[in-house]
Amino acid sequence: MTLPLKRRQFIHHATLAAVVAALPGHALSEVTGNILAGNKFNKNTTAEEVTEGIDLSGQTFAITGANSGLGYETMRVLALRGAHVIAIARTQAKAEKACMSIEGDTTPLFLDLNNWASVVNCADKVRALNIPLDGLICNAGIMAVPELELSNGVEKQFAVNHLGHFILINQLTPQVLAAEQGRFTILSSDLHTNAENGIEFDNLDGSKHYEPWQAYGVSKLANALCSRELARRIGSSNATSNSLHPGVIPTHLVRNLPTWQRLGAKYLGWLFMKTIPQGAATSCFVSTNPALTKTSGYYFEDCNIGENTTHVRDDAMALKLWQVSEDLTRDYLPASTARPPVAG
Repeated sequence: MTLPLKRRQFIHHATLAAVVAALPGHALSEVTGNILAGNKFNKNTTAEEVTEGIDLSGQTFAITGANSGLGYETMRVLALRGAHVIAIARTQAKAEKACMSIEGDTTPLFLDLNNWASVVNCADKVRALNIPLDGLICNAGIMAVPELELSNGVEKQFAVNHLGHFILINQLTPQVLAAEQGRFTILSSDLHTNAENGIEFDNLDGSKHYEPWQAYGVSKLANALCSRELARRIGSSNATSNSLHPGVIPTHLVRNLPTWQRLGAKYLGWLFMKTIPQGAATSCFVSTNPALTKTSGYYFEDCNIGENTTHVRDDAMALKLWQVSEDLTRDYLPASTARPPVAG
């Protein structure tokens, strides 16, 4: 029996995935001001508008946090454009409820980014579908945990927002590489600038100091740096990796804020916040726009190349973060990608 083209691509590329990380990769191309010349999208554009006219039939995307907020809207719009969406939520019930509430081709799965074994289990189920992933959108996260909490030995926001997704990315890299032009889309935040000292590798457990917004900034800087280093590692493939700031949006992320801040966001947020359809626009743009097939290693906001702050383009820090992340998650990584422990 002749295998369909995508199935053949999947089998072929899966055998190459184990060695891609070892390749030197192409240097990250430097963006000039005209890379998105003629781009009409901006902070007011919605996810439906950025995908208008794009046919995603035959493509598959996996999205974490697909049951609410930005993830839900991203799932809805990609399915609207014909994509098969693997909708990932923190429980199977939430994933199924989200899928049942929209039209389109969806597959509900669950993982808990705070439970790394569940991340591996979810990746196993994605692999069992035996199809390439045209996009992996790392959208889920937590924000501004009031008091220091540890998860898997490190500060919880870093563990959930970065390391949980780091495991998922490594587990599913073969599936993304198997697509004709796979894309990793990792949600960061402009609050990565709260990490004024970059990634403090000697304070990942918060034992030296802890401040909710600073720790959130570290986790979001880690998201952007992870995307940057991933882009370097897959530079010899047709895949791309980019991070983005979705904007300030009233989603469930605000649940840890003080009551007065949550009420302010609810009743006055329209003065300065994006709507959820506007907030999901950059995710959909980066994940699907045909103009970005060769654009990798960048930080986007408002459907355009964003301001690359010093830390976001710190390639040495990105490489160290990747190596430290491997050490912290070694037991949950594919055997072909996990580095041996560092001596001493």
